[in-house]
Amino acid sequence: MSSTTLPRSVILTGDRTTGPLHLGHYVGSLRNRVALQASHEQYVLLADAQALTDNSTNVAKVSRNVIEVALDNLAVGIEPNTTTICVQSALPALAELTLLYLNFVSVARLERNPTIKDEIQIRGFGRDIPAGFLCYPAAQTADITAFRATLVPVGADQIPIIEQTNEIVRRLNRLTGSELLLEASAMVPKIGRLPGVDGKSKMSKSQGNAVPLSASNSEIESAVLRMYTDPNHLRASDPGTVEGNVVFTYLDAFDPDVDAVAELKALYRRGGLGDLVLKRRLIAILQETIAPIRERRAELSRDPEFVMDVLRSGTAKAREVTRKTKEAVMEGLGMFRL
Repeated sequence: MSSTTLPRSVILTGDRTTGPLHLGHYVGSLRNRVALQASHEQYVLLADAQALTDNSTNVAKVSRNVIEVALDNLAVGIEPNTTTICVQSALPALAELTLLYLNFVSVARLERNPTIKDEIQIRGFGRDIPAGFLCYPAAQTADITAFRATLVPVGADQIPIIEQTNEIVRRLNRLTGSELLLEASAMVPKIGRLPGVDGKSKMSKSQGNAVPLSASNSEIESAVLRMYTDPNHLRASDPGTVEGNVVFTYLDAFDPDVDAVAELKALYRRGGLGDLVLKRRLIAILQETIAPIRERRAELSRDPEFVMDVLRSGTAKAREVTRKTKEAVMEGLGMFRL
């Protein structure tokens, strides 16, 4: 009896090339990428064009960090023979699809997107919003549909972007009377957003509260010792609050011994457990997690031509895949062809 091999689901994920990646990226997406790359067809998009939407005055930073972000992906275990790593700005079909899709969404709808609204407020744009930034949902739709991705690993804050992507997809499918494009599902990890060490916001390079994947042991120790815990937990004997305690959030994300963490939480709530004991445990776990990533990254850095070859070959493959989708969209819409 002959067996039929079903096509693998396509995952699209990626990173803005604004700086080296950190533990927030690791928990939010990188860990899933490594786990899923053998069972799915996966593309990692180095989003240098999207990074320009709020870094247009520092193009050199965006360009320089393409290699840095590629190194981080490879260092955590992304296999270029399994996962396609590609550069966004070198895929012209993405820009062409973005331009097409902007005709099927209103400015008012873009402005109502909760993710865009929040990011505009965080960045203090007011009404001086870069057009590229406002149009990010249309560009994201182009990225997702161009690869025919049906799964997109994102943080919970990005779910409105996926919802708007599917709105545009449904509109085009209704217009053409066909399943021209595929809808996508958001894949949200259990811990979708890792707070910064200060506990005040998500981990962010720009906020200075991130732990990079290349951090040294001393840098990890320094970051953990600065972590926000419970300000009312003054003595080890005092009952403490677990909720909002950054150290416990990180233990939930990285400590493999779930039962031990549960016992530590119970003891902390009763009183009898000092913050420093918790922080020392977390320091050891993070140092063990980051050490092989840091070492692999240093090894890859010594072979820049290998990294460039990965980007060239991955981008060439992605260019053909996205071109075919763009051609199908143009044909489906009945656009003039030469």
